Amino acid sequence: MRIWLSRPHMSGREEAYVAKAFESNFIAPLGPQLDAFEASVAEYLGGGVHCVGLSSGSAALHLALRLVGVEAGDEVWISSMTFAGGIFPVLYMGATPVFFDLDPKSWTIDVALLGEALESAAKTGKLPKAIVPTDLYGQSVDLDPLEALSSKYGVKLIVDSAESLGAAYTNGRKCGTGGDASILSFNGNKIITTSGGGMLVTRSKDIADGARFLATQARDPAPHYEHSTFGYNYRLSNVCAAIGIGQMEVLEMRVAARRAINERYQAELNIPGISFMPEPEGYYSSKWLTTITVDPQQTGISSKNIREMLMEHQIESRPLWKPMHMQPLFSGTRYVGSRVDENLFDKGLCLPSGSDMLDAEQGEVINRIKTLLAKA
Repeated sequence: MRIWLSRPHMSGREEAYVAKAFESNFIAPLGPQLDAFEASVAEYLGGGVHCVGLSSGSAALHLALRLVGVEAGDEVWISSMTFAGGIFPVLYMGATPVFFDLDPKSWTIDVALLGEALESAAKTGKLPKAIVPTDLYGQSVDLDPLEALSSKYGVKLIVDSAESLGAAYTNGRKCGTGGDASILSFNGNKIITTSGGGMLVTRSKDIADGARFLATQARDPAPHYEHSTFGYNYRLSNVCAAIGIGQMEVLEMRVAARRAINERYQAELNIPGISFMPEPEGYYSSKWLTTITVDPQQTGISSKNIREMLMEHQIESRPLWKPMHMQPLFSGTRYVGSRVDENLFDKGLCLPSGSDMLDAEQGEVINRIKTLLAKA
C-alpha cells in the first residue's frame, strides 16, 4: 500500500456533526456548525481572538490584506519560502511582493534582516504596507520582535499560520494569534482538515466584522441585495465546518502523533550529513511535516536520490517549498537575503509525517533510507 506524505485523518467523531448539519438542513454556507467551529478554534487559541471561517487560507489572507489597507502599488514583505497560496493574494490586491530569506536557526523569516530593511526603508519613506511571515512546517515565526517591528514602523503584520495550528511560540502562546491578523488552513493535508477551508483570526472586532461582510458578497443591510462595495463568496460551508468540530476535538492528539513521528525519525536517522529542521528553545512545533536536509558530500547521495528511491516503493515524499523568488512568475522580483532558503530547497526533503502513519510504515521509510545510504 502507498505511504502518503500527510493524508486526512478522521477520528470518527466528524460524521455525527455532519449528520446534525443534514438533519437541520443547514447545508448552505452559514449555520450553527460554522458558529460552533469558529467558537471551538477561538476557545483553543485563547487571548480574546475572533475567528472567521472561510473557504481557504488564501481567502483569509486576501481578506486580511484588504482589511489592513493594502492597495495596488503597495509593497508587501513576505517570506520567500512559502506555499504559492500564501503569496498569490498579494497579487490579487495589485500589490508588489518583496521576498525575504530565512533564519538558519529557525527556518522562519530572518527578523534581523527584516529589521535592517525596515530601518533603511523608513529613512527613504518607502515602508511596506504589510509584512507576511510564514510559520513554516508547523513552527512559529519569532513573534515578539516581529510585533515590535510592526509597532515601531507602523507596518501591519499578518502571520501566515496555515501550517501551524496546534503549535506554540514561547510562553505557550498559540500559533494563529499573532499580528493584526493570522490565517489558518484546513486543507486536506494539514494537521486537521475540513476537506478544504481556512480561517481569519484577529483580536480586532472591526477586522473580523469586515471579513464576515466581505466574505458574504458584501451585502449591505437591506431587504433586497444592496452593495456599496464588492465582496467575495468566501465563507466556509456549514457542512465542512461540521467536520472541523470533530477534528478540533482530536487536534492535540494529532500534534502529539506528529511530534512522536519526528522524534523517531531524528533518533533513527541520526546520521552524519542528515539534519533536521531546528526547533528553537521554548518553541513547541506541531511538526506538521518532518523535514530534513541531506549533504551529498557527507552521505554520498542527495535528497533527490532519496525522494526518487522512495517513490519507486510507493512512498510519497516532497522537496521543500521552492522559494518564491526562484519561481518563473516572480523573475526579477526584489529578494533580500543570503540565500539560506535556496540552500534548504536544494538539499531539503519532507518525509511522510501523517498522524495516521503506522509504526511499520515509518520503519519501512527509515530502513529504505538507511539501505540507500549504506550503498552510497
